[in-house]
Amino acid sequence: MKKALLLVDLQNDFCLNGALAVQDGDAVIDIANQAMSIFHQRDWPIIATLDWHPANHKSFAINSGTQPGEVGTLNGLTQVWWPIHCVQHTPGASLHPQLEQQYISKRIYKGQDAEIDSYSAFFDNGKRSATELNQWLNSENIQHLVILGLATDYCVKFTVLDALELGYQAEVIADGCRGVNLATNDSEKALHEMATKGARIIQLNDI
Repeated sequence: MKKALLLVDLQNDFCLNGALAVQDGDAVIDIANQAMSIFHQRDWPIIATLDWHPANHKSFAINSGTQPGEVGTLNGLTQVWWPIHCVQHTPGASLHPQLEQQYISKRIYKGQDAEIDSYSAFFDNGKRSATELNQWLNSENIQHLVILGLATDYCVKFTVLDALELGYQAEVIADGCRGVNLATNDSEKALHEMATKGARIIQLNDI
């Protein structure tokens, strides 16, 4: 069965010295490169998602008069307020320089609506609009996704849960993910939730 590799938000702002750096986030780049090499050899597609926010995005604490890490409400949805990150066309929004980008066959941009946050690669947080990911996967006849990236407890988790809800088989490369962990065990809980909903949690060596 043809599979696709989905690399979630491997961008500078989520890596070392980034505006919203995930602890040990850089460690996933080597895992991603190894996974991409395997998929490239099998002639299976590789998709990269990018957080792609306008500078006035209201999930940014500074734009909503809040503090980063606080939780509130934005347009009727629970919202974690974040530092400014992944602003369109800035270095922080670029894919990590050590990522073997020549292997990427498709880029999916998310989080472009200033009024609503978008963790999932498929939909915004209120499922009010969709990215082109589902349509593109259907056009390529792909029903099986292998997913890794940043961060385990946000964009990876919501991407995986939406994939399962849409009927895809999903495998998560656990050693290719790192979490924000606003609470200590958030990443562990996220992996458990994904598994409970039907995702297979694997390691790089399993693909």
